[in-house]
Amino acid sequence: MNEMINVLDRGYVRLTNVMGSDLSVVNSARVSYDKESTELTEKDVRLIKFLAREGHTSPFRHATLQFEVYAPLMVARQHFKYLVGSSFQEPSGDNMMAWNESSRRYVTEEPTFYIPQPDEWRSAPENSKQGSGEPVEFKTGFDLTVELAEYIEQGERLYNEAMAQGVAAEQARLFLPAYGMYVRYYWTASLQSVAHFVNQRLAHDAQAEIQAYADAVYRLAKEKFPVSIGELVKTEGA
Repeated sequence: MNEMINVLDRGYVRLTNVMGSDLSVVNSARVSYDKESTELTEKDVRLIKFLAREGHTSPFRHATLQFEVYAPLMVARQHFKYLVGSSFQEPSGDNMMAWNESSRRYVTEEPTFYIPQPDEWRSAPENSKQGSGEPVEFKTGFDLTVELAEYIEQGERLYNEAMAQGVAAEQARLFLPAYGMYVRYYWTASLQSVAHFVNQRLAHDAQAEIQAYADAVYRLAKEKFPVSIGELVKTEGA
């Protein structure tokens, strides 16, 4: 399996593994009646719609998806909140999630950074603490892109100098501008958790960068669970 969608300038989301299908949701719901479907029927579709509509979410936890994500740290840390904030007590999430992330203590590849293009810089929103406002003037964006590239170049130079002097990698990386640096991680989550993430991060007031990743997750998940994702995800951007 190698379904992958490119995101931002150098990032991506790759679906690496799937357990289950829409049929898994149906059979999980019907097990108490000792019934099992071997192919998805209209009756099964109606059952999935009923489960999603009425908030009977446990059957959606019997299907899981595993993604490899390559994203700037500012996106990864927002995404990570869905792991640390999940439990069976929360109706919007569950604890069927796992997260493993690359570390610069062990990875020797060159650091990679997200640098917005001049027309990608956005103003702060006027009436909200979340999301973004309109794009800034092109000249302002151009200046910011140049300044950020120079800042990253300086950080990389200091990082490499520290490494060349024998400084431990976990300390040398202090010189790297952190929030724009790409990190690679595996995220495994139940179908319910995936839908919860997509619903929240495709919302209009979500940060544009994580919206792009949520859209990629949504498109990959919908290919495997077209009925369930169609019923669980009710966001404007989906």
